[in-house]
Amino acid sequence: MNTIVQKFGGSSLSSIDKMKTIADRVIRNRKNGFKMVVIVSAMGKTTNNLIELSNQACNAPSKRELDMLLATGEQVSASLLTMILKEKGYDSIALTGQQAGVKTTGIYCNTKIADIDVSTVKEYLNKDKIVIIAGFQGVNERGEVTTLGRGGSDTTAVAFAAKLGCKCEIYTDVEGIYSVDPRLYSKAQKLDVISYEEMKEMSQLGAKVMECRSVEIGHRYKVPIYVASSLSDASGTLIKEWDKQVEERSVTGLSVTDDVLMVTLKNIPHSSSNVAEVFTLLAEAGVSVDIISQTLPREGFVNLSFTASAKDYESVKEAMEVIAQKHSSVELEKDDEIIKLSVVGTGMRTQSGVAAKLFRVFADNQIEFQQVTTSEISISYTLDKAFKQKAVDVAATAFNL
Repeated sequence: MNTIVQKFGGSSLSSIDKMKTIADRVIRNRKNGFKMVVIVSAMGKTTNNLIELSNQACNAPSKRELDMLLATGEQVSASLLTMILKEKGYDSIALTGQQAGVKTTGIYCNTKIADIDVSTVKEYLNKDKIVIIAGFQGVNERGEVTTLGRGGSDTTAVAFAAKLGCKCEIYTDVEGIYSVDPRLYSKAQKLDVISYEEMKEMSQLGAKVMECRSVEIGHRYKVPIYVASSLSDASGTLIKEWDKQVEERSVTGLSVTDDVLMVTLKNIPHSSSNVAEVFTLLAEAGVSVDIISQTLPREGFVNLSFTASAKDYESVKEAMEVIAQKHSSVELEKDDEIIKLSVVGTGMRTQSGVAAKLFRVFADNQIEFQQVTTSEISISYTLDKAFKQKAVDVAATAFNL
């Protein structure tokens, strides 16, 4: 009997009525002869509510205790869905991450899956039970409950599918992966298929439907990932290995990242050691740097610009003040009124002219950009927030997204 891993997000589980609808979907697959492993998120806004409670309890909640608290949200969903399935006559069992064998490593609130011992899950599947697992959680090497950070339930689902050697279905409140966020561009097209590489790139560049770590696991272990709506039977999007079907479009999707911070350091004494010190200080502060640009040396000085998340502003500021104190010539400038717009497509490897077309589209529409960077399958620009909607509209139209 084949196995399917299905994951349901919080919006799909936000009420008992919705859970009953999910239970019926799971039962249909069980009737069609599939062994079922179901990964669940916390109900609706439960995680946010738990974080708010922790903030009411104290000013700076311990991350260890916060993980213990947040893990309860998914456990509630798993227990309730299992009760509903049993009420409908289907033998089921709810498992925490620990009971399901999820072993984690790393820092609290953002651990990674180190391994999964699926022996217990297989034992229950062999007893024809529907296995419901609390996503987003596991236990570390000390046996302490930890959570996996943003998109953790998706990561849990794909990791179980990899271990069980089966496909993974992610059900959410949208009907699949779109070429552009439909909230930004109403004419956005739903994609029937997208490559792992493109999906990873879009996730890293701002698309929020799938978390990058889950796609990375799928890519590494060749797990087909199907993303669809839990609210309807409309066809979704298959994330799979690259092939000619995927290559047909030079640009597959467009992503936008808000809350971008650009910092410019003017008049840095020209020296590779000075530039190295800038990024060493940022790394020590835990700041992830994105786009980097540097001017040519002029009279012994260079200007250096980089982007990071706006939420890291205080850490960036402290690190850069160290540089300014060390070099009296250095001037600091920040700009947090920008966004990053990126186009993504594996077709860029073989089809020329994407950059030329995008530069021309921006020029024809008087859209000014501040920085540009490329990868093998993407081009990203930093733009003033005032250009956001116009840039999305003209770029999406130009590439028929």
